[in-house]
Amino acid sequence: MTDVRTIELFDTTLRDGEQAPGGAIAPRARLRIARMLDEARVDTIEAGFPASSDVVAESVRTIAANVRHARVAALARCNPADIDIAASCVRGARRPRIHVFIATSDLHLRSKLRISRERAMEMAVEGVRRARGYTDDVEFSAEDATRSDPDFLIRIFSAAIEAGARVINVPDTVGYTTPPEMGRLIERVRAGVKGIENATISVHTHNDLGMATANALAAVAAGAQQIECTINGIGERAGNCGLEEVVCAMRIRRDVFACDTAFDTGRLQELSRAVATATRTPVQKNKAIVGANAFAHESGIHQDGVLKERSTYEIIDPMMVGRTTALPLGRNSGRHALLARAAHLGIAVDAERGVAFERAFKTFVQNRHTVRDADLIRLAEEVGCA
Repeated sequence: MTDVRTIELFDTTLRDGEQAPGGAIAPRARLRIARMLDEARVDTIEAGFPASSDVVAESVRTIAANVRHARVAALARCNPADIDIAASCVRGARRPRIHVFIATSDLHLRSKLRISRERAMEMAVEGVRRARGYTDDVEFSAEDATRSDPDFLIRIFSAAIEAGARVINVPDTVGYTTPPEMGRLIERVRAGVKGIENATISVHTHNDLGMATANALAAVAAGAQQIECTINGIGERAGNCGLEEVVCAMRIRRDVFACDTAFDTGRLQELSRAVATATRTPVQKNKAIVGANAFAHESGIHQDGVLKERSTYEIIDPMMVGRTTALPLGRNSGRHALLARAAHLGIAVDAERGVAFERAFKTFVQNRHTVRDADLIRLAEEVGCA
């Protein structure tokens, strides 16, 4: 396929991901994950929100000094103290970014910040300008963008770009929007924001209604150039857009999105495990791409198909994401998978004893969740298989 756009990945596992309740990551593990993300060719690593914690601030400094290729970003509210400490923490990075934000929805302005739209505009411009005094790479985010007045959103993005922002981010902060709405909003931003041709459009989606990945992909289809995401989709409340999901969706469905990333998908499994361990957050078994069951087939019909031709029931080659196909045996399994496992274990099942072996297996598994190799060996011995 020609004209495939490259979408940048802004990984916020160490910032928004770590904000998941109980998900704080120890400094040593934060550095290890940052190095793994760098090696996997993530474009930007948001290393943390330095103003939130002295431990995080020191960790961001360490990450900035050790990451070799990716940009290292630090988050800051649009106030001088936040921006100054963020700048000090990423100063040692080869490619530093300061990520400033302010809420833009009337709900947040009225109920949380208790400021006017005009004051929010002033703070946004002041924040971007102050950050630009430290680095040329400044990202501006409009918190709660998808519940903001679109006209005001366009005005504040235009002002942020004029003040020096190189990236403008459209966050669906509470996972409220839908894919069609997100697509229309990105199109409106592209058409209405002054200077948008000189900036990267980013999108940050949450999963409160289970649409984080769909919303991110809708934004990409409408012209967004950067996706903010986390490993395993961890994050506030129901979590963020999962890096593994958007990367594989774009790669498998290039015919739809005409996009790809530079990410090394072969690193996904080890990254998933490292983040799950560091945050003490097990990955649900049916999680796309990285869940234990993502490439497991127990149904006899599916097992038969996969044994004959993998792509009958697997749209992703497991090896592409550091996985292998699994054919666990259970009461839904069929003869083909049973005999394949037996052969793998060196059990000789001839035509005469095969029927007895299969019957013994079917009886054995009726009230069991798992079948061990030792169970198969014992059943084979009982029916006289060598």
